[in-house]
Amino acid sequence: MKKVIVACGGAVATSTVAANKIRELAKKEGIPVEVSQCRVNELESKKDQVDLIVTTAKVKKDYGVPVIHGVAFISGVNIAATEEKILDVLKK
Repeated sequence: MKKVIVACGGAVATSTVAANKIRELAKKEGIPVEVSQCRVNELESKKDQVDLIVTTAKVKKDYGVPVIHGVAFISGVNIAATEEKILDVLKK
């Protein structure tokens, strides 16, 4: 099972939207996934337990796991490209 954490500034609104989209995408592709949410400032303490970090806020720090900017799930712009990046990581 792949573990994904979705982070935003407040760990509520935008991360919930993105997390639900990632769950739907993984289900459609038949990929078992566990998606959780947190605030960006909590990533350092949670990074060792995940395969992928998706953020809806700008993050430049290297956490040692792939980080994908998931604002497309909020804006509706470039969703397909973002989904492809996520799938590339989840299929490994």
